[in-house]
Amino acid sequence: MEQNNLKVIISGYGRMGHMVEACLKKRGIECAACSDDITATPRELAAECVCIDFTVPDAFRDNYKFLAENFKAVVVGTTGWDDIRQDVVSYFEKCGTTMIYSSNYSIGVNILFATAEFISRMAARFGGYTTAIEETHHIHKLDAPSGTAKTLASIVDGAAGCTTPIQSFRIGEVAGIHTLNLTGGADRLTLTHEAFSREGFAAGAVEAAVMTQGISGVHEFKELILNTAE
Repeated sequence: MEQNNLKVIISGYGRMGHMVEACLKKRGIECAACSDDITATPRELAAECVCIDFTVPDAFRDNYKFLAENFKAVVVGTTGWDDIRQDVVSYFEKCGTTMIYSSNYSIGVNILFATAEFISRMAARFGGYTTAIEETHHIHKLDAPSGTAKTLASIVDGAAGCTTPIQSFRIGEVAGIHTLNLTGGADRLTLTHEAFSREGFAAGAVEAAVMTQGISGVHEFKELILNTAE
């Protein structure tokens, strides 16, 4: 996909922001600015750029209207705003601004989502399995359960017609481990995704920014990935 004219502004210049900047450089995409106060971005510059947002829930809640009103497109990696999702989606649609959002931009995690849906549907068809999710992250992560675990649970519940419990652990500097267990009377199925670093999340977010050049509207990243694979 064409990316020569793509310009990106990073909102939230913490660990993820630095990783996104490195991924942009690796792909030869211009990083026009890195900001911890995205609302200070000149409107003329914002109109030329895609914003990649990795902030915190409160900041995104405060800033999403500015993002929708001013940027060419927005890639949202911030989690913890599910309760206002419909408001956010409606506002972006009202402004005519392309938005891609995800609880996790790792390509591997999105493969996990697709696999979990298939396996959960099959397990439900034959019966006798219970489901459970465990997630482990670094001690700096603010939300628990993680947005990825919640997304995984919603996929499993939708496919299997169940309610999946989630256990959360916060240990050291773990980048992210998500495990789905389906336990029956005679056996257990286990699916695990382990991130070795934040690079996979950042690379996926950059890929999403590239995708915004060819689409309009509001999209969840996992659906775009599934459509690409078909």
